[in-house]
Amino acid sequence: MPATSIIPERQLVFSPELAQTIGLEEAILLQHLQQLCEHQSGQRHNGLCYFRAERTYLQRTLPFWGVEELHRIARSLADKGIIVIDSAPLMSSEELLFALSFSAPESVPTIPTEHSAASDAQALPAGAPEPPPYRRSAGILPAHWAPSEDMLQLLSLNHNIPRQFAMDQLEDFIYYWRERGETSHAWENKFRQHVTANWRRRQQHQAESFLPQQSTTLDQHWRPSEDAMEIMLRAGIERDFIEQAIPEFILYWRERGAAPKGLNSKFIQHIRIQWAKYTSSVSHSTEPTRISADWQPVADVYDILRLSHIDEDFARALLPEFIVYWRDSNQVQTSWNSKFVQHVKYHWAKRHRIEQTESTHAGYQGPGATGRTRDRSLEEHLTDTSWAK
Repeated sequence: MPATSIIPERQLVFSPELAQTIGLEEAILLQHLQQLCEHQSGQRHNGLCYFRAERTYLQRTLPFWGVEELHRIARSLADKGIIVIDSAPLMSSEELLFALSFSAPESVPTIPTEHSAASDAQALPAGAPEPPPYRRSAGILPAHWAPSEDMLQLLSLNHNIPRQFAMDQLEDFIYYWRERGETSHAWENKFRQHVTANWRRRQQHQAESFLPQQSTTLDQHWRPSEDAMEIMLRAGIERDFIEQAIPEFILYWRERGAAPKGLNSKFIQHIRIQWAKYTSSVSHSTEPTRISADWQPVADVYDILRLSHIDEDFARALLPEFIVYWRDSNQVQTSWNSKFVQHVKYHWAKRHRIEQTESTHAGYQGPGATGRTRDRSLEEHLTDTSWAK
């Protein structure tokens, strides 16, 4: 054949079925590596037969990919459990040391090859026991982990889950598993379970929205149901924290003019957001200390109060009274920040209860009513320390 032929090299061959299952790029590289294995003897280690692919060889035979693309596709094959890599990334290594997994996923079709039977006969001596299936080492979820394109297509085709919905769950997924610090060798499978569970929950909520909603009166006596309380307590949220959040929750929705559908669900969501912010932001000391005369709450305290729609100027105005009371009581606490949050929330709820009473009665006090501040003695007002309990 003349050197000027438009097809001077051997053509690349790949299985369409395999490409549909694991991806086109992965199928091309995998079958290219397998052809390379057929011309090498390999070295056995931990029950696997490892082969070497020079980086220059891969760049020469697959010139349409750069080093970064080769590294990305090889890592994708490793993440799917199809190959095992025992070398540094191609961007910093001159070779790719790899092995084909003996236990490929069930969804991956057998790679067609003319020499597969002969290769297997040469790989294992006659009468030798079959090596155990390889189990990849588990690792912590990387901070910038992302699902493969194949996984997103799988969620769309098998579960009718939109790609955008799946990607919207990624941030919570990474945060949850990195906080737990657990390791796994199948993060894609965990991500699939996480997304499908959230998708089913969303569909259930949408179905419930079409059902007639039971009218619920949101007044000062409203309380979350026993089931809602049990859910929050099981999640590790303190009962006092829940109780202190009820008045602000009532105030927020009363000011909006109408109670939401599913009050208990809304309250659980409200508490979970505040509890996550509270536990991650408020610093706690391991040793109880007295409050200093120049004590100031950390900036995160005002962020927590802002989540409860509490004005920052209102909170700052309460700070001198807070410091004086606790210095005079000579008590010690492990976290003055959390104590100040409780103090501000108490007075905020109390202030709005008083304002609501005055606006409701338009200045009229019925028999026995004692809700207005000016009807209380100065001594009663100054000695009211129920917020500190």
